[in-house]
Amino acid sequence: MRIRFFSTRDYDRREFEAANAAHGHELSFLEARLAADTASLAAGFPAVCTFVNDALDAGLLQALSAQGTRVIALRCAGFNQIDLPAAQRLGLAVVRVPAYSPHAVAEHAVGLMLTLNRKFHRAYARVREDNFLLDGLEGFDVFGKTVGVVGTGRIGREFARIMLGFGCRVLAFDVAAPDPDLCAAGAHYKPLDELLAAADIVSLHCPLTPQSHHLVDQAALARMKRGAMLINTSRGALLDTLAVIGALKSGQLGALAIDVYEQEGDLFFKDLSSTVVGDDVFQRLLTFPNVVITAHQAFFTREALRAIAQTTLANVSDIQAGRPCANAITADLVRGQ
Repeated sequence: MRIRFFSTRDYDRREFEAANAAHGHELSFLEARLAADTASLAAGFPAVCTFVNDALDAGLLQALSAQGTRVIALRCAGFNQIDLPAAQRLGLAVVRVPAYSPHAVAEHAVGLMLTLNRKFHRAYARVREDNFLLDGLEGFDVFGKTVGVVGTGRIGREFARIMLGFGCRVLAFDVAAPDPDLCAAGAHYKPLDELLAAADIVSLHCPLTPQSHHLVDQAALARMKRGAMLINTSRGALLDTLAVIGALKSGQLGALAIDVYEQEGDLFFKDLSSTVVGDDVFQRLLTFPNVVITAHQAFFTREALRAIAQTTLANVSDIQAGRPCANAITADLVRGQ
């Protein structure tokens, strides 16, 4: 099948071309994002492959369908960026990569936590300038702290297990039933309000849905333990960013680490170092010494990239051959969006 890829970099091309040896699809790569003004570039391609910041609204899906596209291959786990009811009405098959490397994202969240706590970023910059003072670099022992894990899917479970290995008390929350293996390992499921009130560190690992949009808002921040640390490696819109900035200013929120940002589509995966970034909210976040931001790189390991490529191409092969695809977006997911 001919597949047009959008929002790609050299590493995407490398992994997809290697994985395609087992499938024989015709691959075509573009750096451009898929949007209304680039939709015509998909003309003649039965399948398009998109990433997290390609916004597939109803109008765009209609344009793709009119041009002959029949398969939308999301090379990511989340699907909040696509209008699923519209895709279903148009008869478009939508597939995703529900799991690639939960270790990659969970380990990145741990790295953000340790960086915030022990101030590795500031220490590195000091030593580079021959400043060997320790003032301002004091952290705390992670051992014995209470860690709240919001969302215990594959990534959340892996993060929780790592925190249990650190000797932490782990509290968990999920809209689904508690995971028995995680409970057996020592985690304790609690209502979200109780988790927020008790946790020294809160890490978000849940999908973005209408129900979870701005899950951490002003009210949730007020319920958190004063001075707690918040980590988000899931989706930017889980946070009400303005409310988070207010909590940082007041000291209610002690530290913040994010790998995702609600308006990241205009920023991430681009080199803007020679331009003036006009996002005042993002620029304000950068002014806080107790904030660490990475640009949606939590997934970015060799193992994860390889798994994304292999799963995405296998999904397209299943659709092409008329086989059931385990990673297809189902009617249940459409109704739950």
